[in-house]
Amino acid sequence: MANARAIVKRLKSVKNIRKITRTMELIATARFKKAQDRATEAAAYTRKIGEVVADLAAAGGEISHPLLKEPENEAHVTVLVLTSNRGLCGGFNAGVLRKAMGRIREVRAQAGVGLEIEVSGKRGISYMKFQGVTPAEKYTQFEDQPAYADVDAIADRYVREFLNGNLDRLDVAYQKYVSSGRQEPVVETLLPLTGLADAAGQQAAPSAGGRKVNYEFLPNPNDILDEIVPAAFKARLFKCFLDSAVSEQIARMVAMKGATENADEMIGDLSQKYNRARQAQITNELAEVIGGAAALE
Repeated sequence: MANARAIVKRLKSVKNIRKITRTMELIATARFKKAQDRATEAAAYTRKIGEVVADLAAAGGEISHPLLKEPENEAHVTVLVLTSNRGLCGGFNAGVLRKAMGRIREVRAQAGVGLEIEVSGKRGISYMKFQGVTPAEKYTQFEDQPAYADVDAIADRYVREFLNGNLDRLDVAYQKYVSSGRQEPVVETLLPLTGLADAAGQQAAPSAGGRKVNYEFLPNPNDILDEIVPAAFKARLFKCFLDSAVSEQIARMVAMKGATENADEMIGDLSQKYNRARQAQITNELAEVIGGAAALE
């Protein structure tokens, strides 16, 4: 009887855990859909800015902006690491931190290069503390729906430091959202925006019919670049935060689904064990009754 009671107690505990994991799975699914919509819209916006720069290049405008220029010497490098505030999301944080530490080791191996590490997310902050790394900046305000105003304030500081010569390269380590079935940890260089200039040259394509369209820009292409290039950088940085948010929800959704399925298996196994223990108990009781009746005869 004691064995059956222990199984019942454990079965009840597993069922309670299953309720929690199932609820967390549903919450992550709802948050994922919202985060996915924002990430998709941000990707379209970022792509459209690249097309505008491509039009500038195709129209003969000279691509010239301080944020697009490679510095002569990379003396100041900042690595921004995007992690989550909460756990229970599988290997989401581990993959990003592994990539980030790889880039950090590369920068540290370069002579005469100053390195600053900035971390977003309590998990990343705890990991850096464990590694003996003191981040220059810590951010914990970003959840499943990052606010553009918060990212904009950070981006403005990066732009100022880059233009003042206090920042030569900005690398961002985060989980890139490719599709709902594929996310990968990456380290991307956001400053200088050399990738934007390269994309501009590649995207500058002729219009329908194979003829080149002549654009007229007012007041002039360079003035437009002064507005578009910083906006493009902010859009790319914001997209990194959005990709990280949607990837976190996918990882948590998958992790909680796996936990729920494991709980279902455990419930099935424990139910079988309980039935066997109960059958054995009933058999023993019947044997005792029969034995007692036989003794009275």
